Amino acid sequence: MLIAPSFIGRDGEGLSLSAQMRINLGGDSPLRKLQIAEMAINNLYVDTVNEQKLVEDGIRGMIEKLDPHSSYLTAKEVKEANEPLQGNFEGIGVQFNMVEDTLLVIQPVSDGPSERVGILAGDRIISVNDTAIAGVKMAQKEIMRRLRGPKGTKVNLGIVRRGIADTLRFVVTRDKIPLKTIDATYMIRPEVGYIRIGSFGATTHDEFCESMKRLQQQGMKSLILDLQENGGGYLHAAVKIADEFLQKNDLIVYTEGRRTQRSEYTADGGGLFTKGKVIVLVDSYTASAAEIVSGAIQDHDRGIVVGRRTFGKGLVQRPIDMPDGSMIRLTVAHYYTPSGRCIQKPYVKGNQKDYAEDMLHRLKSGELMSADSVHFADSLKYYTLKKHRVVYGGGGIMPDEFVPLDTLRYTRYHRQLAAKSIVITQNLRYVDEHRQQLKKQYQHFDDFRLRFEVPQTLVDHIIAEGEKQHIKPKDDAELQTTLPYLRTQLKALIARDLWNMDEYYAIINTLSDTVQRALELM
Repeated sequence: MLIAPSFIGRDGEGLSLSAQMRINLGGDSPLRKLQIAEMAINNLYVDTVNEQKLVEDGIRGMIEKLDPHSSYLTAKEVKEANEPLQGNFEGIGVQFNMVEDTLLVIQPVSDGPSERVGILAGDRIISVNDTAIAGVKMAQKEIMRRLRGPKGTKVNLGIVRRGIADTLRFVVTRDKIPLKTIDATYMIRPEVGYIRIGSFGATTHDEFCESMKRLQQQGMKSLILDLQENGGGYLHAAVKIADEFLQKNDLIVYTEGRRTQRSEYTADGGGLFTKGKVIVLVDSYTASAAEIVSGAIQDHDRGIVVGRRTFGKGLVQRPIDMPDGSMIRLTVAHYYTPSGRCIQKPYVKGNQKDYAEDMLHRLKSGELMSADSVHFADSLKYYTLKKHRVVYGGGGIMPDEFVPLDTLRYTRYHRQLAAKSIVITQNLRYVDEHRQQLKKQYQHFDDFRLRFEVPQTLVDHIIAEGEKQHIKPKDDAELQTTLPYLRTQLKALIARDLWNMDEYYAIINTLSDTVQRALELM
């Protein structure tokens, strides 16, 4: 989703939305016709109707006939959708997972309200304000609702801690909890840094600058920027990130629509990384704002793009607020990369189903396994701005270096174990039981990465639990294919629970063909 952070309800020239539309409620107006229909149903229909829902259904019905990215959200949906992009929420500040109907703390947020009162990784939260949340089959959404609340309010938590017989009581004062949009930052090899951006939100640029400075202090001269599975976010966040790589006045992106004038975004110059080598990693789920960054770096020949063709979302939505807090996100423009490419993939208005199944079509066509399966018309041909290499519009960003999807590594057996949460659950149990021992034995991650081996007992527990749930490999060959990936995944998950996501990606990326190809190209 690409969201233009313009004034809600106003265009770039500052005219009010109603003034732009010049609403006509005369007798022949389609809008008048719609109003009469709603009034007739509400006042004359044989049964009682919910007028609010009637209007909302009418809005949804109109929007469903438009492009795949225009949408209507209720007030509640607006809050839920905006929270990850705004960069914070208000709550107690813990990363957690559910184990057997009990909330297990993976990590308290650093310097967050829970850590400040002494809640530790491995603690189990069993009650909130004297209401049991463990062993009562309470929905995770309901548990989160009870834990979250306005900044400054207090919540009483009942905690069970390994090795302590009595239930511990903590009073936590809720606070603003930062939501990070950068998943990982670390030196992947000497002089080569790695940053993975999960989405583009309000805090992404500040996080990115902090990550860059940290890596540069560690001697980084080249960067792998991982935008795989990044679904996009704020336009201005993407512009700011691209600005860090480009020269002054380099065009980053421009937008233009039927009623929206062309608007250009250019680099200010003086970015944090305008000289070193850059490789951008993408896949089929890299979309929107992430495609803006990829396209700008590719079009200016600032770096190379590695992976598979991106999603192809080149539409800009404008948020239009409703009086009740609901919102229409209406597509008002296309965006174009510096060479003039619109990377929006084709769609038929109103045909959401076919658009949603595009990834399945790519898989069936063989595109994810071979770049030769992708064909662009000559009319979609463009050229990069410095080296004049051929690039194409009209369907995502095609990488400079294609990396096929490895469909053999992820076996049916492993997918079923993961789908039933067996891998995660058994891993959490193992870390919970051995946390202190592991922390004592491996005080530094580098030592853990070199020496730790996943115990066979943990693998055996996963296989046994799978059998209990009627999940078995079809033969020994499938089991042997599954085990190497499973062991590395478990090691990465254990590292995450002992340290953080940087350490998780440092291990799991050893299995990524795209990351490994980028390292070869470095």
